Amino acid sequence: MRHLVILTDSRRTGVAFKRTQTMKKHILFLLFFSLFFQKNFSLQAQNIKTFRIPALVIHGGAGTILKENMTSAQEGAYHAKLIEALNAGYEILESGGSSEEAVVSTIIIMENSHLFNAGKGAVFTSEGINEMDASIMNGANGSAGAVAGVKTIKNPVLAARAVKNNSVHVMMSGAGAEIFARDQNLELVDPSYFYTQRRKSQLEKLQQAEKSKEEGSLNRWKDYKYGTVGAVALDKNGNICAATSTGGMTNKKYGRIGDSPVIGAGTFANKSCGVSATGHGEYFIRNVVAYDIAARMEYKKISLGDAAEEVIMDKLRSIGGSGGIIGLDARGNISMIFNTPGMYRGYIQKNGKAKTLIYK
Repeated sequence: MRHLVILTDSRRTGVAFKRTQTMKKHILFLLFFSLFFQKNFSLQAQNIKTFRIPALVIHGGAGTILKENMTSAQEGAYHAKLIEALNAGYEILESGGSSEEAVVSTIIIMENSHLFNAGKGAVFTSEGINEMDASIMNGANGSAGAVAGVKTIKNPVLAARAVKNNSVHVMMSGAGAEIFARDQNLELVDPSYFYTQRRKSQLEKLQQAEKSKEEGSLNRWKDYKYGTVGAVALDKNGNICAATSTGGMTNKKYGRIGDSPVIGAGTFANKSCGVSATGHGEYFIRNVVAYDIAARMEYKKISLGDAAEEVIMDKLRSIGGSGGIIGLDARGNISMIFNTPGMYRGYIQKNGKAKTLIYK
């Protein structure tokens, strides 16, 4: 015999109230999700989850890079050089070469170009000379090498690799690093090799603005310090390597050295991820940015993308630090996070074509 349940008015009211509350919760959840998605969509687009190896990601510096300040010819030149660099590195990876070989070959392409603030395109110091820094770290064995303040080494990334592989040290600087490079049979050039009129003009305009204390002019030139090149690669054996090279900050004084040659600040790699940074070096050094991202992945058990967003978008930005990073994890997931208007960047993965981007 079935029991007939008759709801009293009070019970009917209670059921209706519960249904109304449930509907309100669903609506609030949908509103929250919509707002969160809108806020984070552009940022999330910089995290590419594909689980493809081999993989390679590069950057050519971050800063105030705006489309309205770029001609179509300039845009095309940057895209073409980034693609050339990606293809050079990926060819090595696809043929079974190591991630270390790939990042070095990739960065040499960019160091030999006048477009980027590294090697041939290095900016000038306050004394009108070019001083360059570079570093490299192999995540498979934790080995690392760096050079700083060099003036005659054509490709500083080669010198950084030589320090890593052929010495008991991690970092060499100045004249000593150049003597070591000569002993390693690396190509040395006359300092005039690094002269470009474009960089010289940037220095002169910045110095003139400083002398006249023209605030608008100083703001106009402030982002020339953000130029750097970097690469992170994951090879077919699952090994990660990261490298970074730069000409430093326009008009820098007193032998200033930024984050690019500092292992853990501008470059870091282990068996879980690799990171190369670009930005205002002093902030990246004080916050050990590249290592911090790797540490958050390990200790908080979060993804590369989440770790990079925490450091670049939250921590750095909260203290006035500007710049970005590129990174790869052991599964081939790519992160390209920056808190500036633009960053020259690109990536290429297994069975894929090189993709390059400039603006946010």
